[in-house]
Amino acid sequence: MDHAILNSVITLLLLAVVTIAIVKRLNLPPILGYLLVGILFGEHTLGWIPAGHSVELLAELGVVFLLFMIGLEVSVPHLLAMRRVLLGLGGLQVTLSTLSTITLAMLAGMHWTSAVAVGGALSLSSTAIVVKQLQDQLEIHAPHGRNALGILLFQDLAVVPFLVAIPILAGGGDSMGNAMLLALAKAVLAFLLMFGIGRWLLRPVLGWITARYSIELFTLTILLLALAAAWLTQQMGLSLALGAFLAGVMLAETEYRHQIETEIRPFRDVLLGLFFITVGAQLNPGALLETGHLALLLTLGVVIGKGGLIVVLTWLAQRDRLISLRTGIVLGQGGEFGFALLALALTHGLVDTVQVQPLLTAIVLSMAIAPLLIRYNHVLAQKLLGDSNQGDAQQKMMLDHAKSHHQHVIIAGFGRVGQNLAHFVRQEGMDYLALDIDAKLIRDAFDAGEPVHYGDASHPQILNVAGIKNAAALVITFHDENLAERILQVARRLNKDLPIIVRTRNDHRMELLKRLGASTVVPESLESSLIIASRTLELLGVDADEIDTLITRSRERRYADLRGVFQGDDIEMEQPIDQTSLHTIVLEEQANCLGQSIQSLRLEQLNVSVEALKRDDVRGEHPEPDTILQAGDALILRGDHEHLARAEWRLLKG
Repeated sequence: MDHAILNSVITLLLLAVVTIAIVKRLNLPPILGYLLVGILFGEHTLGWIPAGHSVELLAELGVVFLLFMIGLEVSVPHLLAMRRVLLGLGGLQVTLSTLSTITLAMLAGMHWTSAVAVGGALSLSSTAIVVKQLQDQLEIHAPHGRNALGILLFQDLAVVPFLVAIPILAGGGDSMGNAMLLALAKAVLAFLLMFGIGRWLLRPVLGWITARYSIELFTLTILLLALAAAWLTQQMGLSLALGAFLAGVMLAETEYRHQIETEIRPFRDVLLGLFFITVGAQLNPGALLETGHLALLLTLGVVIGKGGLIVVLTWLAQRDRLISLRTGIVLGQGGEFGFALLALALTHGLVDTVQVQPLLTAIVLSMAIAPLLIRYNHVLAQKLLGDSNQGDAQQKMMLDHAKSHHQHVIIAGFGRVGQNLAHFVRQEGMDYLALDIDAKLIRDAFDAGEPVHYGDASHPQILNVAGIKNAAALVITFHDENLAERILQVARRLNKDLPIIVRTRNDHRMELLKRLGASTVVPESLESSLIIASRTLELLGVDADEIDTLITRSRERRYADLRGVFQGDDIEMEQPIDQTSLHTIVLEEQANCLGQSIQSLRLEQLNVSVEALKRDDVRGEHPEPDTILQAGDALILRGDHEHLARAEWRLLKG
């Protein structure tokens, strides 16, 4: 039995584990470690990494899952909202980058057909590096992150016509226009097919799957959907990645999006690691002796030339120097699809091995330094602008809020528990400030008038800006226990006397949290047990005073009598307690509902209610039905995911 594939995978994993451990120790981005593994142990150096179709296929699946995850981030309404960045900035960047590279390549003596392939390859940036790094840095929903994502999405879509054009250019045929139109028609057909499946089939299927309470079944179903969609678009003559992206877009319309992200992320991270290793293996260090100067010149052209073009285009569109510069720094590198285009051009004879090596080297080098540039994009932009005062607007707003209040409550985590806590604090007339890292949640809550800000509460700077020195209490509601511990340790160092309440799902870390400085630890599972016991005993006719005594005694003993239970093998998939949620819609000038009354919109037909309306920074609960809607109003709606999406469409589009 041939175990060549297994040997290859074990070799890659072993090298990756050792290198990533070292890179993490040095506090460098993991992507840089993967690229170094490929460069050091590839076929052109030590030769430990075997070349073969099986390894390349695994690496390509990494890109497939990456595009799938990107699709989950950008639903159809999100794509429509990004159309200016997607088509405007993205379209101009790809067009101008390609044309300028074609011009330079032809001046250097390259045939125009070869120059088209090279121009397309160098116009693309690395979706894999940029998206993963921005997600890790919690910047994917920042203004420069949204710009980068929109441009990257257009680049990924632009790969399709390039893949179609290269074989036609190599063949010298005159049917390029027809072939391009056919590819476009196929892409539209694929989108309509995915849209139909997503709208009428996916939700019932996933509803049936989740009703089985099996994580294994759910994960297998998602893997099947992602890979089947990728296979379908490949069979249509398009790319694997396009199908995965469209599948992600359709699944983003369901209420299972967050669970899907959780289940798919391990597959994406492992396979993307293999992909970056194969990218690094493309580099031939020996060839640098002959073509090193050309490779370095091309690298500067990609980083500075393409990055500078993006800076100019973004500034012309948005007139913000800091955001424009950060967007250009983030996107100033070559991309994984550039390798695919160059490989296809090499196969069809548009470029030869001598021409392609400095191009490959430039892309690899630009991708190798990209994680560092992305990590420090804010610092670099401020240095280049010579202005260290251009700080985070969120932090400035947070600081203003903290300065204007004294003895406020800091709520770290503004999910269901944090929002419910804020409700009671607000009813008592007390001030509070909430911190979270979920950009969509923050946008909705902030638009509704909640004092919630984007910030990682485990960073001392964020807690200081939030006013931890003069706060009345800190409540940590994140369900991530490791994050809760980090926040607790940092907060206790900054304020030794501050009352700190920590939420935890189970009781196994209660003592540790107490030792780290928690004033009170609230274990959800045990508290829910007390509530159920209380209600049950009440219905059984037990005296209320006796029930209070039992509950109080259990809490005083730190739940000692509840903390030993039998453990089973069945781990059920966690389901939301309530599918109903709140959603804020800000009415812009072009909103369809302006000038209409709330009653005339008939949102109750969609099982959606208007909980509040914020106008001129004043929030009113349950506005009158005859209230006429104006531009700038923020409507806070209550309903389930599907009905809220329909209500948003009715309000904005009609």
